[in-house]
Amino acid sequence: MGYKVVVAGATGNVGREMLNILDERQFPIDEIAVLASRRSQGTEVSFGDKTLKIKDIEQFDWTGWDIALFAIGSDATKIHAPKAAAAGCVVIDNSSLYRYDPDIPLIVPEVNPDAIHGYKKKNIIANPNCSTAQMVVALKPLHDRARIKRVVVSTYQSVSGAGKEGMDELWDQTKGMYVPGQEKEPKKFQKQIAFNVIPQIDVFMEDGSTKEEWKMVAETKKIVDTSIKVTATCVRVPVFVGHSESINIEFEDFLDEDEARDILREAPGILVVDKREPGGYTTPVECVGDFATFISRIRQDSTIENGLNLWCVSDNLRKGAALNAVQIAELLGNRVLKKG
Repeated sequence: MGYKVVVAGATGNVGREMLNILDERQFPIDEIAVLASRRSQGTEVSFGDKTLKIKDIEQFDWTGWDIALFAIGSDATKIHAPKAAAAGCVVIDNSSLYRYDPDIPLIVPEVNPDAIHGYKKKNIIANPNCSTAQMVVALKPLHDRARIKRVVVSTYQSVSGAGKEGMDELWDQTKGMYVPGQEKEPKKFQKQIAFNVIPQIDVFMEDGSTKEEWKMVAETKKIVDTSIKVTATCVRVPVFVGHSESINIEFEDFLDEDEARDILREAPGILVVDKREPGGYTTPVECVGDFATFISRIRQDSTIENGLNLWCVSDNLRKGAALNAVQIAELLGNRVLKKG
Protein backbone atom coordinates (compact mmCIF):
# COMPACT_ATOMS: atom_id res chain seq x y z
CA MET A 1 0.00 0.00 0.00
CA GLY A 2 1.40 3.36 -1.02
CA TYR A 3 0.61 7.04 -0.68
CA LYS A 4 -1.43 9.58 -2.60
CA VAL A 5 1.20 12.22 -3.42
CA VAL A 6 0.93 15.73 -4.84
CA VAL A 7 3.78 17.72 -6.40
CA ALA A 8 2.87 21.42 -6.48
CA GLY A 9 5.01 23.48 -8.84
CA ALA A 10 5.75 20.51 -11.08
CA THR A 11 6.71 22.64 -14.10
CA GLY A 12 9.66 24.33 -12.35
CA ASN A 13 13.24 23.15 -11.90
CA VAL A 14 12.70 21.87 -8.36
CA GLY A 15 9.27 20.38 -9.05
CA ARG A 16 10.56 18.38 -12.00
CA GLU A 17 13.49 17.20 -9.91
CA MET A 18 11.07 16.10 -7.19
CA LEU A 19 9.30 13.90 -9.74
CA ASN A 20 12.62 12.45 -10.92
CA ILE A 21 13.73 11.63 -7.38
CA LEU A 22 10.38 10.15 -6.34
CA ASP A 23 10.76 7.80 -9.28
CA GLU A 24 14.48 7.06 -8.78
CA ARG A 25 14.02 6.24 -5.09
CA GLN A 26 10.86 4.24 -5.79
CA PHE A 27 8.81 6.12 -3.24
CA PRO A 28 5.64 4.07 -2.62
CA ILE A 29 2.95 5.90 -4.60
CA ASP A 30 -0.58 4.70 -5.33
CA GLU A 31 -1.64 7.92 -7.03
CA ILE A 32 0.14 11.12 -8.00
CA ALA A 33 -1.11 14.57 -9.00
CA VAL A 34 0.98 17.37 -10.49
CA LEU A 35 -0.08 20.97 -9.96
CA ALA A 36 0.89 24.42 -11.13
CA SER A 37 -0.77 27.74 -11.86
CA ARG A 38 -3.71 27.96 -14.26
CA ARG A 39 -1.55 29.08 -17.17
CA SER A 40 0.29 25.74 -17.07
CA GLN A 41 -2.87 23.62 -16.94
CA GLY A 42 -2.63 20.75 -19.43
CA THR A 43 1.16 20.98 -19.74
CA GLU A 44 2.75 17.54 -19.66
CA VAL A 45 5.58 16.48 -17.35
CA SER A 46 7.43 13.19 -17.04
CA PHE A 47 7.27 10.83 -14.10
CA GLY A 48 9.36 7.75 -14.81
CA ASP A 49 7.91 6.18 -17.94
CA LYS A 50 4.61 8.02 -17.48
CA THR A 51 3.43 11.38 -18.75
CA LEU A 52 1.31 13.44 -16.37
CA LYS A 53 -0.87 16.45 -17.11
CA ILE A 54 -0.69 19.53 -14.94
CA LYS A 55 -3.80 20.45 -12.98
CA ASP A 56 -4.79 23.93 -11.82
CA ILE A 57 -3.77 24.32 -8.18
CA GLU A 58 -6.56 26.85 -7.64
CA GLN A 59 -9.22 24.23 -8.37
CA PHE A 60 -7.56 21.23 -6.74
CA ASP A 61 -9.42 19.28 -4.04
CA TRP A 62 -6.92 18.23 -1.35
CA THR A 63 -9.29 15.80 0.35
CA GLY A 64 -7.87 12.27 0.63
CA TRP A 65 -4.30 13.11 -0.37
CA ASP A 66 -1.52 12.04 2.01
CA ILE A 67 1.61 14.10 1.22
CA ALA A 68 2.22 17.24 -0.85
CA LEU A 69 5.65 18.44 -1.95
CA PHE A 70 5.47 22.20 -2.50
CA ALA A 71 7.84 24.08 -4.84
CA ILE A 72 5.72 27.12 -5.66
CA GLY A 73 7.32 30.00 -3.74
CA SER A 74 6.21 31.72 -0.56
CA ASP A 75 3.32 33.78 -1.92
CA ALA A 76 1.46 30.84 -3.45
CA THR A 77 2.38 28.56 -0.54
CA LYS A 78 0.77 31.02 1.88
CA ILE A 79 -2.52 30.50 0.04
CA HIS A 80 -2.47 26.78 -0.71
CA ALA A 81 -0.48 25.09 2.07
CA PRO A 82 -3.05 25.84 4.81
CA LYS A 83 -5.82 24.44 2.57
CA ALA A 84 -3.90 21.22 1.99
CA ALA A 85 -2.97 20.89 5.66
CA ALA A 86 -6.55 21.49 6.80
CA ALA A 87 -7.70 18.69 4.48
CA GLY A 88 -5.31 16.26 6.19
CA CYS A 89 -2.54 16.33 3.58
CA VAL A 90 0.94 16.79 5.11
CA VAL A 91 2.74 19.63 3.32
CA ILE A 92 6.52 19.51 2.80
CA ASP A 93 7.35 23.04 1.73
CA ASN A 94 10.47 24.13 -0.13
CA SER A 95 9.87 27.89 0.25
CA SER A 96 11.17 30.05 3.09
CA LEU A 97 7.66 30.83 4.38
CA TYR A 98 7.52 28.43 7.34
CA ARG A 99 11.20 27.80 8.13
CA TYR A 100 11.33 30.10 11.15
CA ASP A 101 7.91 29.24 12.60
CA PRO A 102 8.57 27.61 16.00
CA ASP A 103 5.54 25.33 15.52
CA ILE A 104 6.81 23.94 12.19
CA PRO A 105 9.78 21.56 12.06
CA LEU A 106 12.70 22.44 9.78
CA ILE A 107 14.26 19.14 8.81
CA VAL A 108 17.35 17.65 7.21
CA PRO A 109 16.80 13.90 7.73
CA GLU A 110 20.49 13.08 8.29
CA VAL A 111 20.70 15.78 10.98
CA ASN A 112 17.47 16.12 13.02
CA PRO A 113 15.10 13.27 12.07
CA ASP A 114 13.41 13.22 15.47
CA ALA A 115 11.95 16.66 14.75
CA ILE A 116 9.56 14.98 12.27
CA HIS A 117 6.95 14.46 15.00
CA GLY A 118 6.50 18.22 15.31
CA TYR A 119 4.57 18.28 12.03
CA LYS A 120 1.34 17.45 13.88
CA LYS A 121 0.93 21.01 15.17
CA LYS A 122 0.18 22.45 11.72
CA ASN A 123 0.49 19.48 9.33
CA ILE A 124 3.38 21.30 7.64
CA ILE A 125 7.13 20.56 7.46
CA ALA A 126 9.69 23.06 6.17
CA ASN A 127 12.58 22.28 3.85
CA PRO A 128 15.72 24.39 4.55
CA ASN A 129 17.53 26.77 2.27
CA CYS A 130 19.75 25.06 -0.30
CA SER A 131 23.01 26.46 1.08
CA THR A 132 22.10 25.49 4.64
CA ALA A 133 21.04 21.93 3.82
CA GLN A 134 24.38 20.74 2.51
CA MET A 135 26.37 22.54 5.21
CA VAL A 136 24.49 21.06 8.17
CA VAL A 137 24.90 17.54 6.77
CA ALA A 138 28.65 18.11 7.12
CA LEU A 139 28.48 19.92 10.47
CA LYS A 140 26.28 17.53 12.46
CA PRO A 141 28.61 14.49 12.77
CA LEU A 142 31.52 16.76 13.65
CA HIS A 143 29.40 18.65 16.19
CA ASP A 144 28.43 15.36 17.84
CA ARG A 145 32.12 14.58 18.35
CA ALA A 146 33.72 17.89 19.34
CA ARG A 147 30.96 20.53 19.78
CA ILE A 148 31.08 23.40 17.29
CA LYS A 149 31.49 26.91 18.66
CA ARG A 150 31.67 28.96 15.48
CA VAL A 151 31.34 28.56 11.72
CA VAL A 152 32.64 30.93 9.04
CA VAL A 153 31.26 30.00 5.63
CA SER A 154 31.68 31.50 2.16
CA THR A 155 29.36 30.13 -0.50
CA TYR A 156 29.76 29.85 -4.26
CA GLN A 157 26.16 29.37 -5.36
CA SER A 158 25.01 28.36 -8.84
CA VAL A 159 22.46 30.29 -10.87
CA SER A 160 19.92 27.46 -10.72
CA GLY A 161 19.31 28.59 -7.15
CA ALA A 162 17.59 31.58 -8.75
CA GLY A 163 15.37 29.39 -10.93
CA LYS A 164 15.06 29.00 -14.67
CA GLU A 165 15.41 32.76 -15.18
CA GLY A 166 18.84 32.67 -13.55
CA MET A 167 20.01 29.81 -15.75
CA ASP A 168 18.68 31.51 -18.87
CA GLU A 169 20.42 34.76 -18.00
CA LEU A 170 23.82 33.08 -17.59
CA TRP A 171 23.33 31.22 -20.86
CA ASP A 172 22.20 34.31 -22.79
CA GLN A 173 24.95 36.54 -21.41
CA THR A 174 27.61 33.93 -22.15
CA LYS A 175 26.44 33.60 -25.77
CA GLY A 176 26.26 37.38 -26.04
CA MET A 177 29.97 37.66 -25.24
CA TYR A 178 30.78 35.93 -28.52
CA VAL A 179 28.01 37.20 -30.80
CA PRO A 180 28.17 40.94 -31.60
CA GLY A 181 24.82 42.65 -31.09
CA GLN A 182 23.44 39.95 -28.78
CA GLU A 183 24.75 41.28 -25.50
CA LYS A 184 22.26 40.86 -22.65
CA GLU A 185 21.82 43.30 -19.79
CA PRO A 186 21.21 41.92 -16.28
CA LYS A 187 17.56 41.34 -15.38
CA LYS A 188 17.43 38.50 -12.87
CA PHE A 189 20.72 39.39 -11.18
CA GLN A 190 22.01 42.73 -9.90
CA LYS A 191 25.04 42.69 -12.21
CA GLN A 192 26.40 40.66 -15.11
CA ILE A 193 26.71 37.02 -14.04
CA ALA A 194 28.60 35.62 -17.03
CA PHE A 195 32.35 35.53 -16.28
CA ASN A 196 31.68 37.31 -13.00
CA VAL A 197 30.77 36.71 -9.35
CA ILE A 198 28.13 38.66 -7.41
CA PRO A 199 28.45 39.01 -3.62
CA GLN A 200 24.71 39.44 -3.12
CA ILE A 201 21.98 36.79 -2.89
CA ASP A 202 18.55 38.08 -1.86
CA VAL A 203 18.02 41.54 -0.35
CA PHE A 204 20.22 43.48 2.06
CA MET A 205 19.30 43.71 5.73
CA GLU A 206 19.95 46.52 8.21
CA ASP A 207 23.20 45.03 9.52
CA GLY A 208 24.71 44.80 6.03
CA SER A 209 24.19 41.06 5.61
CA THR A 210 21.94 39.68 2.90
CA LYS A 211 18.84 37.65 3.64
CA GLU A 212 20.53 34.53 2.23
CA GLU A 213 23.32 34.96 4.78
CA TRP A 214 20.80 35.49 7.57
CA LYS A 215 18.98 32.30 6.51
CA MET A 216 22.14 30.24 6.91
CA VAL A 217 22.62 31.57 10.43
CA ALA A 218 19.03 31.14 11.61
CA GLU A 219 18.51 27.74 9.98
CA THR A 220 21.75 26.22 11.25
CA LYS A 221 20.76 27.20 14.78
CA LYS A 222 17.28 25.71 14.42
CA ILE A 223 18.43 22.46 12.78
CA VAL A 224 21.70 21.71 14.60
CA ASP A 225 22.20 23.74 17.80
CA THR A 226 21.11 27.22 18.89
CA SER A 227 24.49 27.79 20.56
CA ILE A 228 26.52 27.64 17.32
CA LYS A 229 27.71 31.02 16.06
CA VAL A 230 27.58 31.35 12.27
CA THR A 231 28.77 34.08 9.94
CA ALA A 232 28.25 33.75 6.19
CA THR A 233 29.14 35.48 2.94
CA CYS A 234 26.97 34.24 0.07
CA VAL A 235 28.14 34.71 -3.52
CA ARG A 236 26.47 33.91 -6.85
CA VAL A 237 28.88 32.38 -9.37
CA PRO A 238 28.58 31.54 -13.10
CA VAL A 239 27.86 27.84 -12.57
CA PHE A 240 24.59 26.32 -13.78
CA VAL A 241 24.02 23.67 -11.08
CA GLY A 242 25.85 22.83 -7.85
CA HIS A 243 26.59 24.94 -4.78
CA SER A 244 30.06 25.01 -3.22
CA GLU A 245 31.06 26.19 0.24
CA SER A 246 34.33 26.95 1.98
CA ILE A 247 33.69 26.20 5.65
CA ASN A 248 35.89 27.12 8.63
CA ILE A 249 34.87 25.47 11.89
CA GLU A 250 35.99 26.25 15.45
CA PHE A 251 35.31 23.49 18.00
CA GLU A 252 35.19 23.40 21.79
CA ASP A 253 37.46 20.33 21.78
CA PHE A 254 40.38 19.45 19.54
CA LEU A 255 39.48 17.36 16.48
CA ASP A 256 42.29 15.94 14.39
CA GLU A 257 41.82 16.22 10.63
CA ASP A 258 42.29 12.47 10.17
CA GLU A 259 39.61 11.69 12.71
CA ALA A 260 37.33 14.26 11.10
CA ARG A 261 37.87 12.58 7.74
CA ASP A 262 36.96 9.19 9.22
CA ILE A 263 33.85 10.61 10.91
CA LEU A 264 32.65 12.19 7.69
CA ARG A 265 33.30 9.00 5.70
CA GLU A 266 30.92 7.15 8.03
CA ALA A 267 28.28 9.89 8.15
CA PRO A 268 24.99 9.50 6.25
CA GLY A 269 24.58 11.48 3.04
CA ILE A 270 28.30 12.29 2.69
CA LEU A 271 31.01 11.20 0.27
CA VAL A 272 34.58 12.19 1.13
CA VAL A 273 36.86 12.83 -1.85
CA ASP A 274 40.03 14.22 -0.32
CA LYS A 275 43.33 13.46 -1.99
CA ARG A 276 46.17 15.94 -1.62
CA GLU A 277 47.02 15.98 -5.28
CA PRO A 278 45.88 17.97 -8.33
CA GLY A 279 42.20 17.22 -8.90
CA GLY A 280 41.85 15.27 -5.65
CA TYR A 281 38.61 17.07 -4.70
CA THR A 282 35.05 17.45 -5.99
CA THR A 283 33.76 20.39 -8.01
CA PRO A 284 30.14 21.39 -8.75
CA VAL A 285 30.21 19.91 -12.25
CA GLU A 286 31.00 16.49 -10.78
CA CYS A 287 28.22 16.53 -8.19
CA VAL A 288 25.32 17.21 -10.57
CA GLY A 289 22.72 14.46 -10.48
CA ASP A 290 24.16 12.84 -7.36
CA PHE A 291 22.38 12.40 -4.03
CA ALA A 292 25.48 12.95 -1.90
CA THR A 293 27.06 15.97 -0.28
CA PHE A 294 30.76 15.84 -1.18
CA ILE A 295 33.47 16.88 1.28
CA SER A 296 37.06 17.66 0.26
CA ARG A 297 40.09 19.71 1.39
CA ILE A 298 39.79 18.66 5.07
CA ARG A 299 42.67 20.24 6.97
CA GLN A 300 43.63 21.72 10.30
CA ASP A 301 43.34 25.48 10.80
CA SER A 302 46.51 26.40 12.68
CA THR A 303 45.37 30.00 13.32
CA ILE A 304 42.96 28.95 16.06
CA GLU A 305 43.18 26.38 18.85
CA ASN A 306 40.56 23.88 17.64
CA GLY A 307 39.92 24.61 14.00
CA LEU A 308 39.25 22.79 10.73
CA ASN A 309 38.71 23.86 7.16
CA LEU A 310 36.77 21.92 4.55
CA TRP A 311 35.24 22.23 1.08
CA CYS A 312 31.60 21.18 0.64
CA VAL A 313 29.83 20.63 -2.71
CA SER A 314 26.31 19.44 -3.53
CA ASP A 315 23.67 19.51 -6.27
CA ASN A 316 21.46 22.33 -5.01
CA LEU A 317 18.43 21.12 -6.96
CA ARG A 318 18.77 17.76 -5.22
CA LYS A 319 20.06 17.90 -1.63
CA GLY A 320 19.40 21.62 -1.50
CA ALA A 321 15.76 21.21 -2.49
CA ALA A 322 14.05 18.24 -4.14
CA LEU A 323 16.04 15.38 -2.62
CA ASN A 324 15.73 16.71 0.91
CA ALA A 325 11.97 17.10 0.44
CA VAL A 326 11.63 13.50 -0.75
CA GLN A 327 13.83 12.29 2.12
CA ILE A 328 11.48 14.10 4.52
CA ALA A 329 8.55 12.28 2.86
CA GLU A 330 10.41 8.97 3.34
CA LEU A 331 11.07 9.83 6.98
CA LEU A 332 7.43 10.74 7.48
CA GLY A 333 6.34 7.47 5.92
CA ASN A 334 8.77 5.31 7.88
CA ARG A 335 8.29 6.90 11.29
CA VAL A 336 4.76 8.26 11.32
CA LEU A 337 2.33 7.40 8.53
CA LYS A 338 3.68 3.87 7.87
CA LYS A 339 1.57 3.01 4.84
CA GLY A 340 4.30 2.13 2.32
